[in-house]
Amino acid sequence: MNKGERTMSQKIFNTRTRTKETFTPIKEGAVGIYVCGITAYDVCHIGHARAAVVFDVVVRYLRSRGYEVTYVKNFTDIDDKIIDRANREGVDFREISERYIQAHDDDMAALGVQTPTVVPKATEHMVEMITLIKNLEEKGYAYSVAGDVYFSIRDFKPYGGLSGRNLEEMMAGARVDVNDKKKNPLDFALWKNSKEGEPFWESPWGKGRPGWHIECSAMSGRYLGETFDIHGGGEDLIFPHHENEIAQSMASTGKPPANYWMHNGFVKINSEKMSKSLGNIFPVQEILKNYHPEILRLFMLQSHYRSPVDYSEESLTEARTALIRGYRTLQLLKEARMQFPAEARQESSGLSEKAESYISRFAKLAEKFDEAMDDDFNTAQALGYVFEMVRLTNNFIVEEKKMPAPEKAAILEEAQKVFDRFGEVLGVFHGDPDSFFMADQETELRKRGLKIDAIEDLVRQRQAARQNKDWSRADELRKELAAMNIVLKDSPAGTTWTVE
Repeated sequence: MNKGERTMSQKIFNTRTRTKETFTPIKEGAVGIYVCGITAYDVCHIGHARAAVVFDVVVRYLRSRGYEVTYVKNFTDIDDKIIDRANREGVDFREISERYIQAHDDDMAALGVQTPTVVPKATEHMVEMITLIKNLEEKGYAYSVAGDVYFSIRDFKPYGGLSGRNLEEMMAGARVDVNDKKKNPLDFALWKNSKEGEPFWESPWGKGRPGWHIECSAMSGRYLGETFDIHGGGEDLIFPHHENEIAQSMASTGKPPANYWMHNGFVKINSEKMSKSLGNIFPVQEILKNYHPEILRLFMLQSHYRSPVDYSEESLTEARTALIRGYRTLQLLKEARMQFPAEARQESSGLSEKAESYISRFAKLAEKFDEAMDDDFNTAQALGYVFEMVRLTNNFIVEEKKMPAPEKAAILEEAQKVFDRFGEVLGVFHGDPDSFFMADQETELRKRGLKIDAIEDLVRQRQAARQNKDWSRADELRKELAAMNIVLKDSPAGTTWTVE
């Protein structure tokens, strides 16, 4: 199947039905996606990165299939945590939210996450939220108490359908606070009465601010309509956030807010649950000081998005090794294409059987890649075909020395097209290989406390020793470099080096 050709076989695991379903968008050729973004009170961590990369790849793939995708991802820029941090620092809450929105954007750009179509902020949508809350109140699903407004879950019979939780069981396990203003301990806030000194907006219920859940219902409805195609987020959002979104939206419109619900799995740290209490939260910006961004992307894409991933130094090292293997082949491909440019290629009608076989195998791997992505965006399986393409391309470049130049040019061009396709969708193996190796080298040297000038000096000394046939000194220098994990490669053109 060619790039840009939409498929009727796309399957998505729908959290709501707990089954894999054929994806049928509401509007032919178009897809609307809403994904819950960050609460802007701190820097992004590895968990935020996983959700961002997962849905970035979903959007990339659908667009590569020819869909016009409207991708909405919000920012919660007013919240208790934001207010608390602002108070601790003695600044306006907007300074906190804008600081961490910018930090988020910097992290996402570094990770190669494409900017969503719309990035709405909660504070810019107060009119929509107040209108929605008034509608729920008029329909009997919401009630106000002393400036607070709550959603009455007893009045919404399907509550619990997304998470599979039984309302009576939830009630039995709930802690009842006798001083609580809520009719039911599980009722959730739609609007909060502002305390002294807190930011506020005028509303029919007095000065206050929205609850967390209402903002996503209001903003998704504003930009995607009452019902859209896909709602996504982390597994931790299934309950209560997404459960409450469904309740609000359906109570207001009588329609489900989304037809497909997608949730990515948790990130564990060295097999333990990630939590602030354990002190194992890893900020993206700290990880990227020690690893090329594509290493982090590849690490996350090596597992199916619904599966948990176990973050560790070992897992990132393994991902780096795999990434280097792929980029080495891309470097060989780049050099070979300079030797055999596309202008010299043989027309397909005149290709030999061997040349046609290579091109056919390339096309088959691209087809299998799409089949894997059609099966609930199975990047783990898709990457298997990427690395099979790496192996096949590497073998062709290394082994097919006697093939006529025009045929080589044709095969190399087709190989590049397939890699471009993989990179376009996954956001890995998409850069210039020389630039990748340079950036990775700088990162590794910095991480290990090594200076590039010192390495280059030792390499030059070794080259001089070899020219002087001082093999003993040359061997000593090689061992000294090897102790620093510097790998040398001698060729007629000179000596190159990489960090192991």
